[in-house]
Amino acid sequence: MRKHLLILFLAVFSITGFTLAQGTKVVTGKLLDAQTKEPLIGATVNIKGTTKATSVALDGSFKISVPADGSTTLVLSYIGYVTKEIEASGKALGTITLDQSSAAMKEVVITGTQSIAIGRQTPIAVSAVNAQYIEEKGAGAEFPELLQETPGVTVSRSGGGYGDSRINIRGFSSNNVALLINGIPVNDVEAGKIYWNDWAGLSDVTTSMQVQRGLGASKIPVPSLGGTINITTMGTQTQTGGSVAQSIGSYDQLKTVVSYSTGLSDKGWSSSFLLSKSTGTSPGGEALYYTGYSYFLNISKVLSKTQSLSFNFLGAAQSHAQRYTYNTINTYRMEGTRFNTDYGYYGGQLLSAEQNFYNKPLASINHDWQINPTTSLATVAYATYGAGAARYVNSLTGVPRIGNQYSPIDFNAISKNNLANADGSSKNYFQDVENDHQQYGILSTLNKKIGNYVNIVGGLDLRYYRGEHFYKVHDLLGGSYIIDTRNNSRTSPSGDINNPNKQVVEGDKFNNDYLLETASEGIYLQSEYTKNNLSAFVAVAGTNTGNRRTDYFNYLASDPNRTSKWINFLGYQAKGGANYNLDAHNNVYANVGYLVRSPLVATIFLNKQNDVNPSAKPEKLMSYELGYGYVSPMFSANVNLYRSTYKDRAKITSNPNPNNDGTIAVANISGINELHQGIEFEGKFRPSKDVTFSGSFSVGDFHYLSNTGAVQITSDAPGSSTTTQPSLLLKDLKIGEFGSNATGAQTTAAFGADITVLPKVKIGGNYTYYARYYGSYDPTKITATGYSVYNIPDYGTLNMNLVFRFKFAGLDASFIGNVYNVLNTQYIADAYDTGIPGAVGGVIADSPVAQLNRMNVWYGANRYYMTTLKIKF
Repeated sequence: MRKHLLILFLAVFSITGFTLAQGTKVVTGKLLDAQTKEPLIGATVNIKGTTKATSVALDGSFKISVPADGSTTLVLSYIGYVTKEIEASGKALGTITLDQSSAAMKEVVITGTQSIAIGRQTPIAVSAVNAQYIEEKGAGAEFPELLQETPGVTVSRSGGGYGDSRINIRGFSSNNVALLINGIPVNDVEAGKIYWNDWAGLSDVTTSMQVQRGLGASKIPVPSLGGTINITTMGTQTQTGGSVAQSIGSYDQLKTVVSYSTGLSDKGWSSSFLLSKSTGTSPGGEALYYTGYSYFLNISKVLSKTQSLSFNFLGAAQSHAQRYTYNTINTYRMEGTRFNTDYGYYGGQLLSAEQNFYNKPLASINHDWQINPTTSLATVAYATYGAGAARYVNSLTGVPRIGNQYSPIDFNAISKNNLANADGSSKNYFQDVENDHQQYGILSTLNKKIGNYVNIVGGLDLRYYRGEHFYKVHDLLGGSYIIDTRNNSRTSPSGDINNPNKQVVEGDKFNNDYLLETASEGIYLQSEYTKNNLSAFVAVAGTNTGNRRTDYFNYLASDPNRTSKWINFLGYQAKGGANYNLDAHNNVYANVGYLVRSPLVATIFLNKQNDVNPSAKPEKLMSYELGYGYVSPMFSANVNLYRSTYKDRAKITSNPNPNNDGTIAVANISGINELHQGIEFEGKFRPSKDVTFSGSFSVGDFHYLSNTGAVQITSDAPGSSTTTQPSLLLKDLKIGEFGSNATGAQTTAAFGADITVLPKVKIGGNYTYYARYYGSYDPTKITATGYSVYNIPDYGTLNMNLVFRFKFAGLDASFIGNVYNVLNTQYIADAYDTGIPGAVGGVIADSPVAQLNRMNVWYGANRYYMTTLKIKF
């Protein structure tokens, strides 16, 4: 079947291919950076005056067919480098180098309106991962783990499920880190977070990842307080060919990838596709099974010498088991670090009590137009359609288990108990918490060069989002129905007021059903100046964000308040910076920025209703940065200092109230102020062409600047009143996030080595170290002094890889082996303090031993491996 499908795909996509003309010769060469001597992977080699071109391979090599008679001129170009023309008089051109561009620090359009930082020009701290690194290191890694050698970055697999990883940059969690795919913002609109399981498998089509720490170079308003992750996927592939790859790893992990590109035809058409399937059990914990599919399609048309049009369609459909429940350190010591309480067996089959399934395809149409030699316009229209849910048992309290309290759940017993209920109802059942949404947007950027030194960039950013959230019964586990009891709680109402106490069967909605809409209109303008060794920019952007909520369950159908009014907030950002190249090796830069953004929609509406939060107001960030860079063929390094203040943050959180009477207290916290500052270093040393060493180091200081503003605490008991607490005593405490989302390590270090031991054999190793890494905690308990944030024990992990490239039946092939956590280090990856004791005499009565015994944690993955065989054709 797979063979037949492959033949079908090749046949369909070859329709737009081209046949090389007779009377040609193949010209080969290698393209490198003039200073670093690194391959310029993905650079374009074009036959001047035609649309025929090819791309530079992972090792910098390229080959292209040119007419055998007469002289042919090749045009070699790459993002951020000076284009070069050479005569292809012979068949072997040898090594060719390109210099980094000295032109204006302009936005280079790859697909859409992506902002890519250029070395020794863009005055920001930036790190990058290229396609070769992803191929050689990433077979068994979660997507954000590819960035864990970046200074200031912390990555954790959280509960260990497939795609459940999180990333933290400079002490900012993911709702303050922007993720752009081909220039398109894809953070969750409501919470601002990055849900990596929406993009699981995206690494298969990624050609580069660039991490811009701090405010970054993006011109559009994005939540880049900690940084911006720019992902560039496969685009117009100018060379015909494809590949098949098969990976096999620990815990029954399997992955199959098939890709093909028609190349660029004489008429300017090109198409590419990639499909992959992944199955297995995540190394992060027991019974965390998964199945994932990723897909990618690009169809491009060169309309003329000045215009091109491309369509991209990509996404990842996945379902995977999750682990919600933390356990104590002592429990893991007894049961093992992969211990998981959240699964069992049903009818002899493994079944997780918590699952996630989602599919969020992203479609975009990109138009690039070089209007004249000094003016260009890039426009992208995009849409995403997300559908899926978190599926879990309504309550695990007291559920029957196969053995003791640490044994798997006995779902057969649950079903038996439900069947035995005299009224036919289910006590325990699977529910889906669904989030179905659509998002549409248009980004358009005009780039105008004025004279020899000035470049003006301006554009429009329009977005609309609507997301419906509801509960749905999935499996009653032997029962016939449940009662959707109407609860008129002040803070957490549930049930349908239009149909109270309804008997709900499988497939019915219950509990809550509401719609959130967000619409924003933004403009941005940037002025750039470049002359000789100096480049500078000033950028401003403004946006209006409106939010509206419609509640179908907590308001009568006839109630005009069922749909709220649009709640609008104005936001803006202003930033600038300059870079000065002291000579061919040394450069210095500085940047400063101020950002005001709309509060997240999750903090605008209170009490699961359309009540508007009177404390919601725009959040503010002020950032400064200084940096120094050095580059030479043998050694390159960057060091930077940064200081960011984050003010007027708001948060709504809940916890069991102090009386422990079963009711819930919801805290509306305002006036959270933070300081993020530190120093970062990264470097690369190449003593020979076969040996490369890399390293990074960062030391940060992330703490709360002050106590919070007033805190409103409301019990969910009907008729209860709201009390106001003057503040939470957070001043000078290490940032521990709110809820169970851990923060980042305040000291990070990494060291890597890649050595070519034989002409076709390379070995590599990468060590990552985290220290001064603090657990998260419940801030509503910090009502007195004396609390100490838990310091997670320092740890380091070592990953190694082997790459062997060879010929198979005349085709390029490679074998790659990866071993992760080679030393099988046991380490705590996340910690959450859920039981902070009360105060005695105005001081929290706590001790390190008591804190350690109650600490809830997740451990990181043990040692595991992945092997990959890849054949290109």
